[in-house]
Amino acid sequence: MQRMPTILLVEDEHAIADTVLYALRADGYATEHIVLGGEALPRLRRGGIDLVILDVGLPDCSGFDVCRALRAESALPVIFLTARDAELDRVLGLELGGDDYMAKPFSPRELVARVRARLRRHDGGEVQRRGRFEVDAAAHRIRYGGHWLDMTRYEHALLHELLRRPGAILSRAQLLDRAWQDAMESSERTVDTHVKTLRAKLRALDPARDPIRTHRGLGYSIDVD
Repeated sequence: MQRMPTILLVEDEHAIADTVLYALRADGYATEHIVLGGEALPRLRRGGIDLVILDVGLPDCSGFDVCRALRAESALPVIFLTARDAELDRVLGLELGGDDYMAKPFSPRELVARVRARLRRHDGGEVQRRGRFEVDAAAHRIRYGGHWLDMTRYEHALLHELLRRPGAILSRAQLLDRAWQDAMESSERTVDTHVKTLRAKLRALDPARDPIRTHRGLGYSIDVD
């Protein structure tokens, strides 16, 4: 039996929370509700949440801060639902990584329709699993061992190229050509430098593993298991 998507609502006004939860459950979604923004990230890290509906004016912190912290770790869809309707707030919410922004008062039916649309887009994204790696092509992010990697543009391009063909040896020239296409100046030593920093980030998450393999005189490959 297919698992129904679970929606996390972060909202301190209980009357609004009751309305939202009722509408979501009536449409077949599983729901969870918390009041404090500080509880959101620990809950999300446990997994099992498919989308977040987030208020801005929470008792302990700003929903904007919650979204900023979430975006450092996850590409999970976020819909702001808030009384703050100023253009500046809308723009800020979207620039911080919110996928949608609805102002109160709101239509529960419209909110559910937006949830449905966001989940369709998220599920339709090209998320590829390569052993301990997950590549979210739409969000330009890569997860390793359950953790999102904080990478520079070229580190991401380098890792993405290696993950296209796990186990295959790619020469420095091949990696340079594919990952540094628009770089003004680069050399094969550039590849070595970025491999070094990328290795350090992977080891910081799992010191017992070194998935990037060096093949002297040939290039690099990646072990995804």
